[in-house]
Amino acid sequence: MSASAVGTANVDYNETLWIPMRDGTRLAARIWIPKSAAQTPVPVILEYIPYRRRDGTRDWDDMTHPWFAEHGYASVRLDMRGSGDSDGVLVDEYLPLEQQDGIDAIEWLAAQPWCNGRVGMIGISWGGFDGLQIAAYRPAALKAVITICFTDDRYADDMHFMGGQFTTDNLEWGSTFFTIMARSPDPLIVGDRWRDMWRQRLEATSPLYVDWMKHQTRDEFWKFASVCEDFSAIECPVMAVGGWADGYTNPVFRLLDGLSSPRLGIVGPWGHKYPHFGAPGPAIGFLQEALRFWDQWLKDKQTGIMDEPRLRAYLQDPVTPDANLAFRPGRWAGADNTVAANTALDLAPGVLGAKAGADDSVTVCSPQSLGIAGGEWCPYGLGGLGPDLAEDQRVDDERSTIFDSQPLSQDMPLLGAPVVELTVSADRPGALLVARLCALAPDGTSERMSFGTLNLTHRDSHENPTPLEPGKTYKIRIKLNDLGYVIPAGYRLRLALSTTYWPTIWPAPSVATVTVDCSASRLMLPVFDLAASGPEPKFQPVETGPLLRYEVHRPGSAKRTVERDEETGRNVCTLWRDDGDATILDVGVRTSFTKMMRYSITDDDPTSARMETEFDVRHSHATWDMRVKTRCDWTCTADTFEIESRLEAFEGETCVFSREWRQQVPRNLI
Repeated sequence: MSASAVGTANVDYNETLWIPMRDGTRLAARIWIPKSAAQTPVPVILEYIPYRRRDGTRDWDDMTHPWFAEHGYASVRLDMRGSGDSDGVLVDEYLPLEQQDGIDAIEWLAAQPWCNGRVGMIGISWGGFDGLQIAAYRPAALKAVITICFTDDRYADDMHFMGGQFTTDNLEWGSTFFTIMARSPDPLIVGDRWRDMWRQRLEATSPLYVDWMKHQTRDEFWKFASVCEDFSAIECPVMAVGGWADGYTNPVFRLLDGLSSPRLGIVGPWGHKYPHFGAPGPAIGFLQEALRFWDQWLKDKQTGIMDEPRLRAYLQDPVTPDANLAFRPGRWAGADNTVAANTALDLAPGVLGAKAGADDSVTVCSPQSLGIAGGEWCPYGLGGLGPDLAEDQRVDDERSTIFDSQPLSQDMPLLGAPVVELTVSADRPGALLVARLCALAPDGTSERMSFGTLNLTHRDSHENPTPLEPGKTYKIRIKLNDLGYVIPAGYRLRLALSTTYWPTIWPAPSVATVTVDCSASRLMLPVFDLAASGPEPKFQPVETGPLLRYEVHRPGSAKRTVERDEETGRNVCTLWRDDGDATILDVGVRTSFTKMMRYSITDDDPTSARMETEFDVRHSHATWDMRVKTRCDWTCTADTFEIESRLEAFEGETCVFSREWRQQVPRNLI
């Protein structure tokens, strides 16, 4: 191996290491190895994802893996089968072959002369999923996992469904996957066979979001690779990391409760980001925390990390809501056990914390565009560079059924999941109910702290939903997302109920009115004893590996607009995300990526819901110019989803592949 811009005097670096699978397929990796490993073998840290190690995630890879190598670990960034420069095709997420490939890679790495036979896995999002999924197979060499912004339950807590109802992120992520699956390898790495490999990938690419929607209940499709099905299968130590602004926070709490192996949890204020460059800030010295964990479990050093509280969580202070928020004030707190909802507040019409009369009830029936202030389901932590967080909730509150508390007489720390227990009836066989918990500032500003949804046909089971009987009374329970806040004295709490939450949640098939019996309903809050939690946990300052060197041709940007077409009555929300156009100087590859998502609906008709996406990605250098463009148009009737998709691939300005799909999926109580 030769040194390069991302190697040092102490570390050898290889841009492309081929790792063989049992069927002869070769996967492409970047690897950093301490020079001392030639005499004294070291453990390996593996990150295994499909996002192109050479020209996709190179920026955050360089901020992470060289640092681990400088601190005594061989660090490997591996592209999955069918992605980047690896052989084969990628046809769906979390398949058995993907997991088998991961096991093969672990076994191969552990057998190398510079490895001491111990491997740890680290990853965010897909990589975080995979670390847990592979750990459940218990490969002998895998000794520890750090999983970040992940899920343990692919149905209940992923981008596809929430509370048994379809989320629009199913299509946002599906369109992303649809686009990135179709990219070609780099001819400089794979040689003349690159066009044949690209054609193979293009032929295998399909709009998987349609296949996912064929599984609208929690069936075997979703249970597979959901490690919550058997937590006992994971025996190695796990560090689980999340962010309050991310879509994947709840699994940290479930893992801490469900695993019996050594485990730790960290939840900061960030979106979908590694914590050493997390936003909204403050970011933390996460690489140093990871090193303490690796040294403990891969080198048998007593680092003291297992003496930390089992959960270290950032308790946020309320702020003026800002979709571009870059920093979140607050403080860290430690807890050795997760906090259950333990404080009840009764509901009365319009009032939270008052006892209702026997006949007191309220109705909930919302305009279809309610939810416009909700931000994105999974904010990526753009850190002030673009709007993806929730905004002031008053625009949605005024169209919801609300319950407000009296001003708090003292600070109220919250850590865990609020739960709303309601007694309800509906006038239709299907209905959606959404609960938001907000902090009301003395000036009237409303900040969403958490929310939860429930498709009422899933009130008893996500596996076997059943229609409602109009007029019949049901007891339901809505678990809101886990939160960490300290609500100051003088603030009020607000519970807001709605039957819609667009564009985060796809609407129910018809307009429904839900009646809530206040006398048999309450809000349960996870009140945390901050005074008894011990000293505030401390983290070291942020450290990273070298920053990637770019020549920027067009800077990145993001924009969100909300408009109403008075002629048609359609409410239109449009999101643009431009990751810019730049050349990675280390390898000479120029990359650009843009996406547009448009959501529209009329206030009186849930079947008017429409989502459109347009994605455009390009990679090029002196001898290669590859581009992929996709489009999707998703509409519905009361009985079906109607989906049109298009994929085009270009070499230079010449279209070399084009395919269209027109598909229909029946709705199953959703």
